[in-house]
Amino acid sequence: MRIDKYLKVSRLIKRRTVAGDACGSERVSVNGRPVKASYQVKVGDIIEIAFGQRSLKVEVLSINETAKKDEAPAMYREL
Repeated sequence: MRIDKYLKVSRLIKRRTVAGDACGSERVSVNGRPVKASYQVKVGDIIEIAFGQRSLKVEVLSINETAKKDEAPAMYREL
């Protein structure tokens, strides 16, 4: 699954277009490298997202095409 879609489905970022913009401006990195929106996420990847002054680091636990609001946090683990 593309990283922009993963960020939206897991509810780490609210909209897919916003996730794509974040990737385009190099605010999203996977395993220490900045990635484009088309990067294919794999289980075990470490995603780091920069939100202004704050940074969020998560590990991918599962990849689902869709997830309900209460299921979304099970897709990742905060580090």
